[in-house]
Amino acid sequence: MSSSQYETYGTTGVTTDATGAPHPDETPPYAPPYDDETPPYPEPAAPQGSEGPYRPAFPDTYRPAYESPRVPRHEAPTEPLLSRHEAPTEPLLSRHEAPTEPLLPRQEPDAGAGRPTAAVGEPRPGGRAEVRRAARRKRTAERPDPLRRLLPQALVVAFLAGGTSAFVASDKAIELTVDGKSRTLHTFADDVTELLAEEGVRVGSHDVVAPAPGTPLASGDEVAVHYGRPVELTLDGQRRRVWTTEPTVEGALRQLGVRAEGAYLSASRSRTIGRTGLDLAVRTERTVTIMADGRARTIRTNAASVREAVEEAGITLHGQDTTSAPPGSFPRDGQTVTVMRITGSREVREEAIPYGVRRTQDPSLFKGTEVVEQAGRPGARRVTYALRTVNGVRERPRRIGAETVREPRVQLVKVGTKPLPMSVGGADDLDWAALAACESGGRPHAVDPSGTYGGLYQFDNRTWHALGGKGRPQDAPATEQTFRAKKLYVRRGASPWPHCGARLHG
Repeated sequence: MSSSQYETYGTTGVTTDATGAPHPDETPPYAPPYDDETPPYPEPAAPQGSEGPYRPAFPDTYRPAYESPRVPRHEAPTEPLLSRHEAPTEPLLSRHEAPTEPLLPRQEPDAGAGRPTAAVGEPRPGGRAEVRRAARRKRTAERPDPLRRLLPQALVVAFLAGGTSAFVASDKAIELTVDGKSRTLHTFADDVTELLAEEGVRVGSHDVVAPAPGTPLASGDEVAVHYGRPVELTLDGQRRRVWTTEPTVEGALRQLGVRAEGAYLSASRSRTIGRTGLDLAVRTERTVTIMADGRARTIRTNAASVREAVEEAGITLHGQDTTSAPPGSFPRDGQTVTVMRITGSREVREEAIPYGVRRTQDPSLFKGTEVVEQAGRPGARRVTYALRTVNGVRERPRRIGAETVREPRVQLVKVGTKPLPMSVGGADDLDWAALAACESGGRPHAVDPSGTYGGLYQFDNRTWHALGGKGRPQDAPATEQTFRAKKLYVRRGASPWPHCGARLHG
């Protein structure tokens, strides 16, 4: 730091005092890069009013610090610096003698200029400025000619022009119609599938795309997408699910091939079918023939039931009247329906209820012997029948109810289990086989044409029961019939068999 308020810094970078003399302790940092004989630039003109050439007050000793290192203070030259009044007296070159190409302060003179070698304390040539100048000269020498410099630019321009042409060629104007809504768009898609994917249009198995997915596209093409709609169709009583791409009921019927002329529709023909579908009932017009009261009536109808068709034919059903086809069934095309006039009544009849027989074994009675312990009695019930006449013809009565008036009584019968005796005194030696052959042909179950006599020996029921037999003689075993016949012979002899009794004695 300086202690004088008059102390300043000159252009040489050396501290000076107020008079301009250098500070005694300061040493100039470097020598000028040129000699006294070669000025760096033309001498400026003298100011007006002065005589002689213009000479600056101080010599220009500026040199950047990076071009030459500063000389240490102990190596500084010992010659004292010239003061302003002791400047060299060599005459400076006049303006017309100045070199035509002045050197800049940082430029070096040619090697042949005879520049003296710098002494100790003087700045060295070169440094960073010299390196930069050499680099600039090298770049200038390596710079390509204008043709080679323009060739890459021409290639870039050609590439951009070709890309622009390809861009314009790939762009296509397509008219896309989705469910009747059309719009024109520009796309780079190659086919229909890519176009639909770009536009976010999803299609299912029941949707229709024209042209088909995968078809190549060209500018000006038209692509139409028709969404499928489910329809729960009840056609002439038959329900099924169908799909249509038509947006209205009329279009759907036309697409499905349903004849709508004269048909009944549950929805208006102009009704729109949404993506969620529609329930639709259709009854086409049919030809039905109605037979009633001896007349035939043929009508065209879209009725939902046989009853409605009969009413449309002008026929009224009364009471129990009905039709040959169920009244609630669907009338088919070409069907003939007969109206049945029915008159009916009820009839109550009393009927007997058969009694049951309960048999118990009795060891005190001979085998084949049955004794009625309690006689049975039939019961009684009232039965209600429906009597119906259809078109004047009476049908078989139909039982519709029954009521029991008297319960039947069970008959109790004792059945003998005691073995029969094999002989009867006074009758065992007779020829009973000859008598049986004469009376019945030897058949135990034989019955005469009148039904009065039966068995081997043609007993009547009264005689049979008197001999202890049960039931009918033809139902008893052959041994029992022979035993009863022997008992009858002991009582009455051969008189019960007037025609065949003589056979007993051969």
